Amino acid sequence: MMFTTEQILDIAVKKAGLDCVPADSGVLVPGENIKKAAFGVDIEVGEVLLAKELGVDCLITHHPEGEHLVNLFKVMENQIDRMVEAGVPINKAQKVLSERKEQVERNLHVSNYNRAVSAARLLGMSFVAIHSPADFLAQRVVQKHLDEKIGPYPKATLKDVVNALMELPEYQKTHAQPKIRVGSEESYAGKVFVTFAGGTSGGAKVFKAYFEAGIGTLVVMHVPDDVVKEVKEQNIGNVIVAGHMASDSVGINQIIEELEKAGLEVVRFSGVIDPK
Repeated sequence: MMFTTEQILDIAVKKAGLDCVPADSGVLVPGENIKKAAFGVDIEVGEVLLAKELGVDCLITHHPEGEHLVNLFKVMENQIDRMVEAGVPINKAQKVLSERKEQVERNLHVSNYNRAVSAARLLGMSFVAIHSPADFLAQRVVQKHLDEKIGPYPKATLKDVVNALMELPEYQKTHAQPKIRVGSEESYAGKVFVTFAGGTSGGAKVFKAYFEAGIGTLVVMHVPDDVVKEVKEQNIGNVIVAGHMASDSVGINQIIEELEKAGLEVVRFSGVIDPK
């Protein structure tokens, strides 16, 4: 069976349960008659050349490129919805996110966003970016798993949370396994909340808003050092970094499974962890 780039994107968006394509995802170089795709966490010129050598028809990048990289800041609005789910008032959620959102927009505005897209186009390779759909799927899978494993135990510790994460194959197979960044193994976890989707980290003010709303432990993909320092000074919540490549892979593998069910051959590369 052969696919178009639009069909590949549509499968991912539907799998994530979204009713529209997020601003950080989309078709970068349109293509059709696709039988074999390569899905990577990051795709730059080197990955484009490698995929060409492997006889791949279509590139799929998780971290956005081209116009979707420039527009990454727009999907940070999704963090407002997630904060509201945790009990943060919507007006407060908007305000604590605004500074970080503006910073991300400024940084991406001056980036060299089109290098990989240009290479793919020159080599005649189709190219798709699938970011938020995979992140939403990873967030959903990990939250459900932790709710089942940790939820029934009010005195669960951070060590228990890490052990629960380690039951998932992507975290077992990574060299960068889950780490406690704020708190200790003996710290009570309280309410555990996973925040993977929404473009990038919302910053220390967003973390504080979650903790003030009653979240005890945030499970994130990554967190900058300056945010770790500020959250430690706040002294009201815990942070576990589940791991970037492993967490991305959880969502990516959900999409790959769906693409393979539909009949597309998919090669994992550029950081995607095979759960099998």
